[in-house]
Amino acid sequence: MTKLHSVRVYKSEENLPREDQLAYKLAKVATDPVEVLPEVEEMVINRIIDNASVAIASLNRGPIISARDQALTHAPSPNGKGAAVFGVPASTKVSPEWAAWANGVAVRELDYHDTFLAAEYSHPGDNIPPVLAVAQHVGSTGRDLIRGIATGYEVQVDLVKAICLHKHKIDHVAHIGPSASAGIGTLLGLDTETIFQAIGQGLHTTTATRQSRKGEISTWKAHAPAFAGKMAVEAVDRAMRGQTSPVPIYEGEDGVIAWMLDGPDAHYEVPLPEPGEPKRAILDTYTKEHSAEYQAQAWIDLARKLNREHPEFANPENIESIVLHTSHHTHYVIGSGANDPQKYDPTATRETLDHSIPYIFTVMLQDGEWDHVGSYAPERAQREDTVALWHKVTTAEDAEWTRRYHSNDPAEKAFGGRVEIKLANGETFSEEIAVADAHPLGARPFAREDYIGKFRKLAEGKVSEEEQNRFIEAAENLASLGAGELDALNITASIDLETGKKGIF
Repeated sequence: MTKLHSVRVYKSEENLPREDQLAYKLAKVATDPVEVLPEVEEMVINRIIDNASVAIASLNRGPIISARDQALTHAPSPNGKGAAVFGVPASTKVSPEWAAWANGVAVRELDYHDTFLAAEYSHPGDNIPPVLAVAQHVGSTGRDLIRGIATGYEVQVDLVKAICLHKHKIDHVAHIGPSASAGIGTLLGLDTETIFQAIGQGLHTTTATRQSRKGEISTWKAHAPAFAGKMAVEAVDRAMRGQTSPVPIYEGEDGVIAWMLDGPDAHYEVPLPEPGEPKRAILDTYTKEHSAEYQAQAWIDLARKLNREHPEFANPENIESIVLHTSHHTHYVIGSGANDPQKYDPTATRETLDHSIPYIFTVMLQDGEWDHVGSYAPERAQREDTVALWHKVTTAEDAEWTRRYHSNDPAEKAFGGRVEIKLANGETFSEEIAVADAHPLGARPFAREDYIGKFRKLAEGKVSEEEQNRFIEAAENLASLGAGELDALNITASIDLETGKKGIF
């Protein structure tokens, strides 16, 4: 059974033993030799396919061009053969931390991969690029990679269940530094002490503010998790060389919890698997059918349904107001409760629009379909009837939807809400949705064929059919890939890859 571990701040004179520190307990999870469950292996493969699909869709977007250009200037180090970069032939290798950087940006750019939401927010798929990059560099096997990814998901999900970062305006990528470090540690079969030091450095170097997801959202939104993955690779390298980290990193009186989170009186209960207990956390996560913030997924599906059943709702002349009654997070982060005028600005960046549920709901209500490019295009956002309807959409926090959002019961945990539409003729309409159609409890839960379908859709016109088939076969047979064969998980694009402005490197 999963055990809850009490975490609080300690004064220096209390001298908290190493084995009682959270970072050490996370390291113990990473070194537990427990076998990977078949259903976990299945989901690891699904998420490798999912990451590849959204990365390919992003290949010639600005942030990816920049990150790829940077990576390609860093040749592999002498101690390994290097790692591959999405889109580039696998014969071209770069240093693993830079592959983690470039591939991490590509995976995150469209905000279109998996998610887990609890006390904190997360995209656990962000762990895959750094673990895979190191695996390729050192010549790991497919089974090694599966174990490493399972650990990365476990550590991140367990931290996300217990420790809230956003309340203190700390970006959620602070949980990736420790989780990716732990995942790499499992991959490499490192000892507990080494992983403990890497986790501490991984956390220490990746705490940053949430301004990257506030107001006029910049291109750094895609870079932030990739930076955390890159730092994890470097942290593990330093720890393997005997270098140590601030201790205790979480519980110290000048540590992360005391000064960045809930303060000296903080108390958390972090769930971790017991020794010998399988790492199942990846099964608690869920992916996206639509390219938008996860809290928008269910609302997109509801708007699609309303588009088909009530096409009159698409006309702003028929609408007096639309209120989305939803959770605290949806209201305050991607809703009108954020008090960000940019969320109603037709000239806002894509990064801002995909964090605006008023915009997203409006476009889906009018179009009935969602496209990761077209739905955010400037000409789409600036359409006169869209702007008119968009400005009639607001959000409101509903205590029950907030409770369900934070529920630990998977059967009632929900990320949707209730829409109330007041028509110009005085009539009202109301309907609710709890989870997205693609959610495990939704109308059409994602299965392997859906992940492959998403991959083929996003790779169309960018990757040859032969290359698509080759990649899918390699991914589906991941456990049988031998040492040095993980380059098969890279994808070569059939389109020309753009380059951008020059920098220092």
